[in-house]
Amino acid sequence: MNPAEIAIRAERLAKQFGDFTAVNGVSFVVRSGEIFGFLGPNGSGKTTTIRMLLGLLKPSSGEVEVLGIQVVQDPAAIRPRVGYMSQQFSLYRDLTVEQNLRFYGTAYGLGSERLKERMGQAIEMAGLRGLERMITRDLSGGWRQRLALGATLLHDPSVLFLDEPTAGVDPLSRRAFWELLYELVERGVTVFVTTHYMDEAEHCHRLAFLQRGEIIAMGSPEEIKQDMMHGAVFEAAVSDSTRAYELLRERARMERLGIQSVELYGALLHIWLVDHAAGAEAIPAELAAAGLEVFDLRRIEPSLEDVFIACMRSGKPSR
Repeated sequence: MNPAEIAIRAERLAKQFGDFTAVNGVSFVVRSGEIFGFLGPNGSGKTTTIRMLLGLLKPSSGEVEVLGIQVVQDPAAIRPRVGYMSQQFSLYRDLTVEQNLRFYGTAYGLGSERLKERMGQAIEMAGLRGLERMITRDLSGGWRQRLALGATLLHDPSVLFLDEPTAGVDPLSRRAFWELLYELVERGVTVFVTTHYMDEAEHCHRLAFLQRGEIIAMGSPEEIKQDMMHGAVFEAAVSDSTRAYELLRERARMERLGIQSVELYGALLHIWLVDHAAGAEAIPAELAAAGLEVFDLRRIEPSLEDVFIACMRSGKPSR
């Protein structure tokens, strides 16, 4: 890959805190102008990785390069060119929208004319026109996130780091927030984002699944589905889904019926079968023997959530 096409490069990146290894030798490349999703359960090392990429935390070993700059050697050099939005709302709740933007723009070192121009652009981009004098604490969660994104973009960064930016935000506000991200990417901004929402992850150009500080899957959403889900996923409607879930989980532990994993999705079951032809025949009989009625059993396309849960349970690629 042409170095000019690379926005972020991590090579064997690791971080230890005493005897605890938070990040264990991760390597990846983020291309310029793409949305790269970093997914993993709490404690998997996502935030620690972001802090090392930003130069806020020195790695125990490995190399980090952002926009061609060696971050460990010169962390200050990347800061004017990147933006960071943490999972916790970081603006001042007792200031107005306009006051928050002015404060952060001044902190970024923007001159008065440039600051005025960038504030206007941030307000327009975030859809905050008419709300400039509203106290920030009176904004809804979705509007506060838009304001935080606007403040993060005031200095016109080339790379944007977002750590669970839509946590706790309603679905409509999350969609509006992601529409803003798509607009930024069309303008050439690179986005590195962590999220727990699989519908958001589906819209990333590429993803990495992180568990216990190690990358266990990486690629586009479709590539990960193809690489990680060997066999087939079936959706089952059963008279007692909780009992069926427990029974089939037990069969999976006993390595019977070709069941790789079973998950509850509301009142439905998603069953990942390695030998799907034999399993699809055996499962209804197994459930019927336990006094459970199967109303429907059909093969479905695995969702990214199916793949993510399967990866997290196995802890390694299913190959």
